[in-house]
Amino acid sequence: MMTPEQLVRSVTAITGYARHAGVEVVSAEAGRVTLSLDKKPELTQFNGFFHGGVVSGLADHAAGAAATTALPAGKVAVTVDLHVNFLSPASGDRLFAKARAIQVGSTICVVTVDMETETSDGLKPCAIASVTLRVVDMPALAETPRT
Repeated sequence: MMTPEQLVRSVTAITGYARHAGVEVVSAEAGRVTLSLDKKPELTQFNGFFHGGVVSGLADHAAGAAATTALPAGKVAVTVDLHVNFLSPASGDRLFAKARAIQVGSTICVVTVDMETETSDGLKPCAIASVTLRVVDMPALAETPRT
């Protein structure tokens, strides 16, 4: 049986955006996922902060992962609405997305994501995301039961 962490690692490895950006799985359990991303020049704005699209993209991937880990095998959650409130520039050297499924239904899931950057002063909040996702069939995942 595939654990939530194995599931998230597997999906992250085959997702083009996540693989190209260098997304790392920090932890995963049913309904909760933490992902991280190291800063590299191609992920930043002109001023050296993580680009807002990168912050949003990591939040989106973390939300989908958190919702999917709480679903039955053969089901995945895909984003239908992503709302990001930026709190401060993502100025650290590493970006974290801490996603928590608030509601997991048979058709709709809602996830919140706390975004933080790691600076020399510790972790600093940079954004909060609220994500609504739709549950869809993913037959290939049905072959990998979850524990």
